[in-house]
Amino acid sequence: MKVTIIAVGTKMDRWIEDGCQNYINRLPKKWELRIIEIVQKNYQSNQSSKRAIELECETIVKKIDRSSYVVALDSRGESLTSRFLSKRISRWQMEGLNLTFVIGGPDGLSKEFLNECDFVWSMSDLTFPHPLVRVILLEQLYRAWTITTNHPYHRS
Repeated sequence: MKVTIIAVGTKMDRWIEDGCQNYINRLPKKWELRIIEIVQKNYQSNQSSKRAIELECETIVKKIDRSSYVVALDSRGESLTSRFLSKRISRWQMEGLNLTFVIGGPDGLSKEFLNECDFVWSMSDLTFPHPLVRVILLEQLYRAWTITTNHPYHRS
């Protein structure tokens, strides 16, 4: 299974890079995990953030392997427990799907883009800085994997 994370934003703080690398190193190599960074679009003061979001989403779409199952992270999505996420990932893996997770920029993803995704996942009712979402996503992927392998990392 190939797992791709497409995330808006480049030049992350060192602690974000370290946190991501920590969980990437723990995940199974057979997941072939990679992160694709998209440059955050700036908008002029006379424009709305909507145009920047549209431009980011256009770039994201070009990077998505259309044969993969696309999961967008957005506050408007469905909440999952870690156990349920592990079951979902196991099912997707058994179905032979490659997974693409999409993390938008500070202004999020367009409704049009979200409508085209296979699944929209809300990680929390809280608002997180989008770089931190990378670390949280990788931790949750690692947690889901440990649940499926009966590793003691996850305690219920």
